[in-house]
Amino acid sequence: MARYIGPKSRIARKFRDPIFGPDKSYEKKNYPPGMHGQNKRRAKVSEYGTQLMEKQKAKYTYGILERQFRNIFLKAARKGGITGEVLLQLIESRLDNVVYRMGISPTRDGARQLIGHRHILVNGKVVNIPSMELRPGDLVSVRERSKSLEVIINSITGRGNQYPWLEWDGGMMTGKFMNYPEREQIPENIREQLIVELYSK
Repeated sequence: MARYIGPKSRIARKFRDPIFGPDKSYEKKNYPPGMHGQNKRRAKVSEYGTQLMEKQKAKYTYGILERQFRNIFLKAARKGGITGEVLLQLIESRLDNVVYRMGISPTRDGARQLIGHRHILVNGKVVNIPSMELRPGDLVSVRERSKSLEVIINSITGRGNQYPWLEWDGGMMTGKFMNYPEREQIPENIREQLIVELYSK
């Protein structure tokens, strides 16, 4: 699957969940996409189909391609702990996701673009790899010459620190990745156990 750049409401409707955040179009058409979406009787989905759908939902939510996602899963499986929870923790520690969670960008796609255009520093060094995995204690900041960018200022304005595993200083435009989040702290509506079962077959 190449990175999806089509209408996001269509994907949200496919999963019956506003995975990209509040969406007026999704609220207006809360049924599957396609010309028969509202009236079509859905066939019973198999166990495999349910597991596959959950994996696809996670991939779309975080904007991760199949090979990357599988590699993260294999890394999670090698670590100690509950594989599903570790999987989500590793995804949450990606730089693009942390930039989004800190409020530097209103979307994960926007966060990837800021990183790719070298507007973000990690521990004082310019980084342009969105998939970089952060470790507890890493500092994420906006590059000095990028602090006046309208897109960043608009995103940061009015957004307080919403996540206990992140620390954010709006004045300095600097944040700290404190630790890996607990499962109950991650707001995404993903049933990670189904993904584990799918990859374990």
